[in-house]
Amino acid sequence: MTSSERKPVAPFYAVGALWLLCGLLLPLYSAVHYLLLAAVSVGIFLFVNGLCKSSGVVEAAGPQPQPAPAPQTSANPELAKMLQDGQAAISEMKRLNDNIAAPGISADISRLEQISGKIFQAVRDDPAKLPQIRRFMDYYLPTTIKLLNAYDRMSGAGVSGENISASLVKIETMMHTVVRAFEKQLDSLYGADALDISADISVLESMMQREGLAAAPSDQDGKAPNDIRLEF
Repeated sequence: MTSSERKPVAPFYAVGALWLLCGLLLPLYSAVHYLLLAAVSVGIFLFVNGLCKSSGVVEAAGPQPQPAPAPQTSANPELAKMLQDGQAAISEMKRLNDNIAAPGISADISRLEQISGKIFQAVRDDPAKLPQIRRFMDYYLPTTIKLLNAYDRMSGAGVSGENISASLVKIETMMHTVVRAFEKQLDSLYGADALDISADISVLESMMQREGLAAAPSDQDGKAPNDIRLEF
């Protein structure tokens, strides 16, 4: 905070008032009178100035610049590591996707990048979901990247042998299963949200029916229209 020293004006007003009163009430005929008045003026000035010392330092006028907010850091080391490892995994997928020319597996890698990013964002938004992706982070994701690295090496070997061709086909087939598994992992992160939505809808629907704001829903195949069921 910047500050500036401001001289108090009250002592000057006090001296001015003294001279005005003396000029009106006292006869000032000689130099002695003026010398005495000057001496009294000095005393009054010093006295009033001492009373006003507390107002000598004031804040500078105008808006003061606000300090920049400190960058937010995660207070959860496990969450911070998950986000770091997740970003590294997505970067590796992008690199592999650039190297692999096969259009089918390239499309699968692009889908894996997209789903992985949504999984990490969901956990970033709600760290309570972190335990749900531990196996995903510890095994499924690194094993998938390991398989893609193997595909990258074998497809770039420049030979078409029995072992290489069979391995490439197996990895390509496996990637379809991996994509579905990643999608299911993302869907499972919203299981609690889906249950909350189902409960809210049920309560809202019941209240509206009791108050005559909505008709009773028809029973269709034994399941209410707004019933949400989770299947994993």
